[in-house]
Amino acid sequence: MVWIAGGRFAMGSTDGQADERPVHEVELSGFFIDATEVTNAQFRAFTSATKYVTTAERAPQVEELLAQSPPGTPAPPAELLVPGALVLDQTQANGWWWKWMPGASWRKPDGVHELTPAEDSHPVVQVSWDDAVAYATWAGKRLPTEAEWEYAARGGLRSQRYVWGAEKHPGEQHLANIWQGTFPETNTVADGFFGTAPVKSFPPNGYGLYDMSGNVWEWTADWYRPDTYANAAAGERDPRGPSSSFDPQEPSAPKRVTRGGSFLCSDNYCIGYRPSARMKSSPDTGLFHTGFRCALSPAAAR
Repeated sequence: MVWIAGGRFAMGSTDGQADERPVHEVELSGFFIDATEVTNAQFRAFTSATKYVTTAERAPQVEELLAQSPPGTPAPPAELLVPGALVLDQTQANGWWWKWMPGASWRKPDGVHELTPAEDSHPVVQVSWDDAVAYATWAGKRLPTEAEWEYAARGGLRSQRYVWGAEKHPGEQHLANIWQGTFPETNTVADGFFGTAPVKSFPPNGYGLYDMSGNVWEWTADWYRPDTYANAAAGERDPRGPSSSFDPQEPSAPKRVTRGGSFLCSDNYCIGYRPSARMKSSPDTGLFHTGFRCALSPAAAR
């Protein structure tokens, strides 16, 4: 882990999405954070030691699905009540970019191919927020707060658009694993990776942290609300986020904040690889472009 000394920073952005505004000063105590995203090898050590079964490896319950659906929604057919997760549907055959894939899990992120030893150093994906919390608890750590994550991602820079500075490709270098081309039809793979990249494939930020931009979205501890910053107290110290979630696009579905963008982020669709960008996801959902890293308070490290 890397020690991040406490301090003040300007959280948010003036040129991003509405939920990134207003920019506000936040003060943080020092904390530790993982230098990289949790890898497949690290997550395998956890499941081997604990026999933990991830959300995607459990069959969904009818009651859980109906509780998150509009009133009057019929019960899903039995053949859909099997373990699985969401994967990218580049054909958009269902009218959307995601499809349910039976059998998809952290062990088989696309639902077809088992992980190989060469992918041990890739970030684990298809893990829900609940799975990430379970791993962090086992490791004696926790998930970072949204404020801690952004402070760490900025690497000591103030109000820069990217974790490395103002230019997207300084010296014509690719500094993050994102999508090049038009999403979702064409990826030129100019950065060398179509999917996830091994951690440490790109240079670290100013704090020595890798993949704070791109590769996979990362779970944080906070509930998501679009008005979190609007309700933030000036100079708030160690904010823990709102006490509950609200997503106006899906009012009945609580969401947790994810940060950092992923290998699917492109300029025509998602610029989530900026340090101020916020995304949200259902805590019981695994996605094949979402992982996490852990944090630790100094008192817990003693």
